[in-house]
Amino acid sequence: MRVYIPATVAILRRLDADGELVAVNNTAFALTPALREYYNAGSADELEYAAMLEAARASLRLIATELAQDVPALPRRAVVSADVDGVTPRPDLDHAAVRLSGPVPLKVVAAVHMDTPEAEDAVRAAAAVIDAADMGDPDAEFTLGSAEDHELSWYAAQELPFLLDLL
Repeated sequence: MRVYIPATVAILRRLDADGELVAVNNTAFALTPALREYYNAGSADELEYAAMLEAARASLRLIATELAQDVPALPRRAVVSADVDGVTPRPDLDHAAVRLSGPVPLKVVAAVHMDTPEAEDAVRAAAAVIDAADMGDPDAEFTLGSAEDHELSWYAAQELPFLLDLL
């Protein structure tokens, strides 16, 4: 199953160094039956994209945690897409949420998606208000939307070392 794993630049650096990705709480996002039912319509590609966007939003939460801990964080959302087995739905979290059975080896990573430098200010601002947006604050939702207006760039898995070198 194709899964979308929320990440940060720090997590991508560990993936590159260790050759595997340990998702936070083993949580990722995918095209699940619950997501398909929730949308009622849409092609598989459109629903996969919706799952990836959920992972990108979760990436904002990871960035917010890094920034709150004074970790030198580069404010760019990142999502790792991979093809894995042993995935179970997590309807308690979200329609697209799934639990991974363990670490994801680099060899099954299909691509890395990441914000460009132009998104950094919007991502930093969105990370600061992500919880308020979840609670329905309209100003926070607007700020979150500004970050989500930036499309994630696509990189092949073998480009990861070069991508990280350029940061």
